[in-house]
Amino acid sequence: MRNAFVTLVTNDDFARGAGALLHTIDATGTAADRVVMHTDAVSEAALSPLAWAGARLVRVDLLPMSAGFNAAHARDRIHGAAPFRKGDKPVFHTPLDNFVKLRLWQLDYDRVVFLDADTLVLRNIDRLFDYPEFSAAPNVYESLADFHRLNSGVFTARPDSRTFERMLAHLDRPDAFWRRTDQTFLQDFFPDWHGLPVTMNMLQYAWINMPELWSWPEICVLHYQYEKPWVDHAKADRLRPLIDLWHACAAGRVPDVCSLPAPCASS
Repeated sequence: MRNAFVTLVTNDDFARGAGALLHTIDATGTAADRVVMHTDAVSEAALSPLAWAGARLVRVDLLPMSAGFNAAHARDRIHGAAPFRKGDKPVFHTPLDNFVKLRLWQLDYDRVVFLDADTLVLRNIDRLFDYPEFSAAPNVYESLADFHRLNSGVFTARPDSRTFERMLAHLDRPDAFWRRTDQTFLQDFFPDWHGLPVTMNMLQYAWINMPELWSWPEICVLHYQYEKPWVDHAKADRLRPLIDLWHACAAGRVPDVCSLPAPCASS
């Protein structure tokens, strides 16, 4: 059985995030491959540290979508139709790039766990390879009202070229508009998705909005949704312990997270 943890980088900023992610995956002692899919927009200088870290680099192209689809999902159009009201996306965020993660269904692996490049793996999650396709955690970080929506920052998949072709046909239909890009599409394509616990994709805003959910001994994957920890931003002071954790991991030091403060201690 060939298993792999897979991430996607589409610019140098996300390559920086992937470097920290790779350090944390290594620290779990996994034997699974680590794969970084990347587009031509990522420089060789940004990719070299990922290769030195032992990742398999796989160059991928943007999806062959129609001109209408690309126009509908361009940054200005999609942010205008579906503005971000709960947080700020960084300037390097390009919505069309999100769909490139579907290319993992073309990889030569039996089972894959996908992780966004703005995540950290805080304890071994190899058991996710035994979860069915498609498994993801709910998009919960403000209230339980969003429990019905999945977050596509962590999910399980079974690569298959036939699945990929069916995805392309379903994705680029006349007048198609995927409000939250790949996230909305994947929930529509896999309507009977299997739920992972929130600890498999703990969204950083839960630290602020839902501190009762936060339990360092149980969190397996921490996801820096919206603002990125390597960029200065308005919420940095409120998220400081999480930002400090990311910088430690980026430097190759994965601390004992159980020794970190609880959310109530961060205010």
